[in-house]
Amino acid sequence: MADPDPTRVLLSGRPSPLEAGPRGARPKKAITGRNIMIYGTLIVMALYYLLPLYVMVVTSLKGMPEIRLGNIFAPPMEVTFEPWVKAWSNACTGLNCDGLSRGFWNSVRILVPSVILSIAIASVNGYALANWKFKGAEVFFTILIVGAFIPYQVMIYPIVIILREIGLYGSLTGLVLVHTVFGMPILTLLFRNYFASMPEELFKAARVDGAGFWTIYLKIMLPMSLPIFVVAMILQVTGIWNDFLFGVIYTKPDLYPMTVQLNNIVNSTQGVKEYNVNMAATILTGLVPLFVYFVSGKLFVRGIAAGAVKG
Repeated sequence: MADPDPTRVLLSGRPSPLEAGPRGARPKKAITGRNIMIYGTLIVMALYYLLPLYVMVVTSLKGMPEIRLGNIFAPPMEVTFEPWVKAWSNACTGLNCDGLSRGFWNSVRILVPSVILSIAIASVNGYALANWKFKGAEVFFTILIVGAFIPYQVMIYPIVIILREIGLYGSLTGLVLVHTVFGMPILTLLFRNYFASMPEELFKAARVDGAGFWTIYLKIMLPMSLPIFVVAMILQVTGIWNDFLFGVIYTKPDLYPMTVQLNNIVNSTQGVKEYNVNMAATILTGLVPLFVYFVSGKLFVRGIAAGAVKG
């Protein structure tokens, strides 16, 4: 408690609070050259990525007579959602004219099992490689890492032959298997680094208490691994949902995913080029990965920081 008598402070030889002056760091100026450069760069980059999205949105809300006026940056004079309805249910995607709705459900049927299988297997692989030093673990891990850097275009034809021989070529099951296998190397690396960063004492204490492989994994590792699971989910959802090449090669027209149908709509050479429908279809196709990222963005950053930079 401060002394209320200033004479006692003076007699004691200690300066009074008023004589000592203000304490703490000097407040920084709100506007500096460094702040201007940082915020200016961020604003320019934000505009660079948001401007195309703005053009897509406003174009999708215009009618064709207004689009023909040529001012792509102007907001719509009369908002219409007809292009969105047509893109979803009436646009021609080849022989069929049922819009993106069929492709959307095909993509969901591909996405859900692919994400669940790849993350489940990769998490167990990463856990085993990080905590259970079995014979040949380093060789197995090296093979997985090498597989992550092999261009997948090199493997397209061999995979066609393999799927044909096991009777899965042209089916959604075959495409799910392909996405699961190709997601394994990078996901295993992420999970292995994340589990290796956890305190080793937790694993040793569980072993002393008699816990086995699956008990430690299910009751200790999984509850502490939400951030890295979110990272893996976002990576897989983005990669699988946006895939075009595998979808067009390993499936047939009735089972084409949404991206293949989007390509058929945009690159159609018959009739009038409906730019508003094309823009609406493009936005509809990208909504799922955008939604997943915005819902779990903070956990994505945490997981990347915890699992992607440790070796």
